Amino acid sequence: MCSIFFIEASAQQKSSTSTIRRKPKVENQIKQYWFVMLIAGSNRTQDSATAAKIQEGHMANIGHLYYEGKLKVAGPFGDDGSWKGIFIFDCSTKEEVEKLLNTDPAIAAGRLTYEIHPWWTAPTGSFVPGKPKKLNP
Repeated sequence: MCSIFFIEASAQQKSSTSTIRRKPKVENQIKQYWFVMLIAGSNRTQDSATAAKIQEGHMANIGHLYYEGKLKVAGPFGDDGSWKGIFIFDCSTKEEVEKLLNTDPAIAAGRLTYEIHPWWTAPTGSFVPGKPKKLNP
């Protein structure tokens, strides 16, 4: 009876110490993302109603890609330069990023074009893998 208790106590002690896990250092978690510079496209001559409808589709697409866990950052620049905004994607390949970019109505209409560059950071904050949880309105 005593030896059974000893074996069970030893097993419990081992399992309680083995569940203690240390987080890896941030620098050891670095992974590749895709930085997209959104640039003014060659077709920006739409009337204001059409431009507003394209912008509405652009914003809806951003929301869709965000809730799919693909788009981690999106935002415009606050000046009137040719750089219009940025996207940062969490995708496996450049081809996947291009496919997703082509779902954007502003890119499809030629109001925006883009440059894609590989970019690295630790998956923390907005870069936590997976789909974000929707906030209750």
